[in-house]
Amino acid sequence: MHELAFGVTGVNHFLGTPLNPKWLDRIPGGSSSGSAALMASGSCDFAIGADTSGSVRMPACCCGVYGMKPTFGRISRKGAIPKESSLDCIGPFARSAEMLTRAMSLMDPTFEPLPARSEFVLKRIVTPPSPEMADAFDKALAPLQMEEIGLPSFDDAYEAGLTVINAEVAESFGDLARQSTALDETVRARILAAADTFSSDALKAAETVRSALRAEIDAAFETADALVLPTMPVVPPTLADATDMRALIPLTAYLRPFNLSGHPAITIPITTANGLPAGIQIVGRMGGDEALCAVAEGLARILVSETQAQAEDNGNGQ
Repeated sequence: MHELAFGVTGVNHFLGTPLNPKWLDRIPGGSSSGSAALMASGSCDFAIGADTSGSVRMPACCCGVYGMKPTFGRISRKGAIPKESSLDCIGPFARSAEMLTRAMSLMDPTFEPLPARSEFVLKRIVTPPSPEMADAFDKALAPLQMEEIGLPSFDDAYEAGLTVINAEVAESFGDLARQSTALDETVRARILAAADTFSSDALKAAETVRSALRAEIDAAFETADALVLPTMPVVPPTLADATDMRALIPLTAYLRPFNLSGHPAITIPITTANGLPAGIQIVGRMGGDEALCAVAEGLARILVSETQAQAEDNGNGQ
């Protein structure tokens, strides 16, 4: 993974970049790149990652597997670094929604699995993904009726999330970055930049956005079981196009807000018309991790059924 879990591409010049098993020319995503790559290769039943700004869900999407950020604080961070964080969550990767639920039950002794949901109400958060991602998302969810909603603080939450993570990383690792020459230079440069751009006024403003976003999301659940949006705004870039990690931070635009708010979120793998990785992200109520997993299982079954039906139609020449 990225050193200090501080990266989005998975490109690691120090220890080597994990290969994306299904798309060898594409980034594996970060920061928990190795876990996602192992999962996609079929090397284990489930894997564990750390999600501070999408670092489980993004590599899961890039590698075509399931990934979950639980409710903030749901799974103990004992032994994780940085020791203090208002964003970071420990979460699982899996190759199926059922195994994701099983992984949560093993990782969290308070987690009590629920049966898969055959019926549920989704609300779609309005976002502007690329045409390729929008097409994949729309086709996958075509069988479902969904109300579209806007979250007024959503765009601001991306910047607020950056402010908070920069402040917390600068506090935890600023001295290390200034004193050590052994760090991966890309990671070191990001930490130093975070320390230089931090301000207490910006952090206060970010906390105001956090409160507003949390209230908006909570209100949306009055008549919904889960919220849904694309996992990433664009398809994962190629390794050749991932030379500047800082330029690719916007890949987390649809992920970072839910670290800020603390709500649980799951990415479900789909593919574009060109066979490239994409994802459906579903978001649940605070503390409603079991219910969100049950919706994920139900939605995954709908997607599989729809894919099989399309394959049969194509086979019949329709």
